[in-house]
Amino acid sequence: MITMLLVCVLVLSTAPLAAAQQKTPGVGPTIVLETSKGTIEFETYPDEAPKTVARILQLVKKGFYTGLRFHRAEPNFLIQIGDPATRDRTRESWWGRGGSGTPIGVSEVSRKRRHLRGAVAMAHVGTDIGSADSQFYILLRAAPELDGKYTVFGHVTKGMDVVARIQFGDVLKKASVKAEPGGL
Repeated sequence: MITMLLVCVLVLSTAPLAAAQQKTPGVGPTIVLETSKGTIEFETYPDEAPKTVARILQLVKKGFYTGLRFHRAEPNFLIQIGDPATRDRTRESWWGRGGSGTPIGVSEVSRKRRHLRGAVAMAHVGTDIGSADSQFYILLRAAPELDGKYTVFGHVTKGMDVVARIQFGDVLKKASVKAEPGGL
C-alpha cells in the first residue's frame, strides 16, 4: 500500500515537468526577437494560419524585421512592429501605415487561437483581414474584443517581461528562426 502510494506521488509530481517539456500540439517554428530591451521568443501556429506563418518566416529569414522600430507601444495593451518606414526617424509621423508590399491576401482567423496575454497576431488596415502584410502585435493582456477580427498566428513562450518593457521607438536588433533540436 505504501509502495503504491509512493509511486502515485512520484508520477503526479513529475507530470508537470513532462508536460512543460512537450510542445503545444500543432506548433511550428519559434521566432526569436532580439530587441534593445531583451529577447522575446514566440511559437507559431502553421496549422491554423499556414499562409501567415509562411509569410512571417519568409520575412524573418530575409532580414526584413532587423533594424525596425516598435511604432506602437500601449502600456497594458500591446506592442506592434513591422513597418519599414520605422528605419527613418524623419518619417515618424507615417510610422504604422506601411508594410512589405505583399499582403497575405487571406483571412486565417481561427476560433482555436484567441487574443490572450502573449498572443502574436497580424495587424491590418481597416476591416480587410486579407490586407495584413508585415505588421504584427503582441498582447500584454487578454483582448477578447479582438477575437474574430485579426489572425492570431503565435504566442510568446519566453520574454513577456521584455514585451512589457518595450517602448515606442525601441529597436528590433535581429529577428531569427530558432533552430530546433535535430535541425530545422
